[in-house]
Amino acid sequence: MSRFGRLFGKKDHLVPFDLSKLGCDIHSHLIPGIDDGSPSFKDSLELARGLVDLGYLKAITTPHVMSDFYRNSPETIQNGLIQLKQKIQQAEIPLNIEAAAEYYIDFEFMEKVESNSLLTFGNNYLLVEFSFIEPPVNMNEVFFKLQTNGYRPVLAHPERYLYWHNNPKPLFELKDRDVLFQINLLSLMGNYGPQVAKAGELLIENKMVEWLGTDMHHANHLELLKNYQLKQSLVSKIEDLLLLNRTLL
Repeated sequence: MSRFGRLFGKKDHLVPFDLSKLGCDIHSHLIPGIDDGSPSFKDSLELARGLVDLGYLKAITTPHVMSDFYRNSPETIQNGLIQLKQKIQQAEIPLNIEAAAEYYIDFEFMEKVESNSLLTFGNNYLLVEFSFIEPPVNMNEVFFKLQTNGYRPVLAHPERYLYWHNNPKPLFELKDRDVLFQINLLSLMGNYGPQVAKAGELLIENKMVEWLGTDMHHANHLELLKNYQLKQSLVSKIEDLLLLNRTLL
């Protein structure tokens, strides 16, 4: 049997999950116009207000950095953050906002590592993602290089990589290498389909998750989070995790 095990038992009742327990969101796309997230400052302010209403005190917003699509740099991200912080302050929204990035592991990524031009959050945490289509070919090399350079890699939404659903061995290998995992809240409520939801549950069941994030891009995501409910047994398992979100407050 896979180390993931199996989920047994009767169907759980859905219960509310209080997102204020997290305190800090580490994955979102709130800086407008620089990736596939918020298109305008008006939308960004709506999302920021929504995070506060959900109980968040702080947000680390993480624009995509992808060589073929979103060629963001620390400068473009920080400039966008400065403007967004000003707008949030003017709107009197009580949300502390900082910026890092969500780095796509592509052909230019190792050059960024070598040049030490990566945006991190907290204690040198670095948010990275893989292709959704095919597994990475140089995964061990990438994480070895990151860690020898002093970074603490955080893999974004490992539950969404479909190619690992039937063969989770690489995920366990990453945990053995001290790679941290961030699960999307929307995955757990089925927004990306039942198989992704189940994969997220299994990662939680195996205590392989250190972070929960919204991965919020737009108002539709916010609306889903406003009525956030999970299976009762899953809420209990999340409460047993040693999540790191609140360490950033």
